[in-house]
Amino acid sequence: MIRSVVCGIGSALPKRVVSNEELRQLVDTSDAWIQQRTGIRQRYIADKQETTASLGEAAARDALEHAGLTPDDIDLVVVATSTPDNTFPATAVNIQNRLGMSHGFGFDMQAVCSGFVYAITTADNYIRAGRARRVLVIGAETFSRLLDWTDRTTCVLFGDGAGAVILQAAEDGDDEERGIIAASLRSDGSHCHKLYVDGGVSTTGDIGHLRMEGREVFKHAVGMITDVIEAAFDEAGITADQLGWLVPHQANRRIIEGSAKKLGIPMEKVVVTVDQHANTSAASIPLALATAVKDGRIKRGQTVMLEAMGGGFTWGAVLLRW
Repeated sequence: MIRSVVCGIGSALPKRVVSNEELRQLVDTSDAWIQQRTGIRQRYIADKQETTASLGEAAARDALEHAGLTPDDIDLVVVATSTPDNTFPATAVNIQNRLGMSHGFGFDMQAVCSGFVYAITTADNYIRAGRARRVLVIGAETFSRLLDWTDRTTCVLFGDGAGAVILQAAEDGDDEERGIIAASLRSDGSHCHKLYVDGGVSTTGDIGHLRMEGREVFKHAVGMITDVIEAAFDEAGITADQLGWLVPHQANRRIIEGSAKKLGIPMEKVVVTVDQHANTSAASIPLALATAVKDGRIKRGQTVMLEAMGGGFTWGAVLLRW
């Protein structure tokens, strides 16, 4: 059996850091209010020269360097984003060009905050099917472009950034049985108006702004997240106490803590970066993963669970051995 092993990881953030105190100058809020309800202390906001593609390219180059590879080694580029540079072509094709790739192929995936989980599962399927040997999977967002900066319930929650991983094919017996072990993806469109953007090409003709029913999202989040995590555990035949690390979507610390508690996973095994990056949608998991790999917490051979929930609703989990 062919398996998909992570051989490189990278990240990129905009230059500008925006603190809770700075946001207090824009809307009626406070550092204490934001931290108490979300755990967020700061976020990174892209300037006009920084785009989803430029951040994605930077994260990709970081991952290539980490893996000791070049763009010539990549067969497929998959970009998870809800904030593409253009309606078309795909941001993946833009990044492919920026990297100097004229071979292979690329496409975008849109599952909002679950986008990276969907993208890495899709990349895994291409590798298992023998359609690609190495896949560059990127989560990249400039969510600040979608925010209504007069709405204190949403503008304090999000930030910009990008993260990337490189998956490569490995045969059974290679790489100490590392790689993606299990995945569980779900969606339910009946919840679409609880977290959405009120604009689009085919409806209003403009970008629109992010709108969210915060209490409704919170109400569903813990149950949906634990559902797909338990499904991934069942598929892999392991239990929560055998998990090395949980790397969740970084939306809200209370959701992260609630999910970990319900699953019986101690917070000492949970990677939390929401305080540093806020919610970067599809970029949040690879950013958190890159942080924990680069600071030495995640080590070779450990089991790692990735999970996310996003607008739609979409939700999913991927279990891998690092």
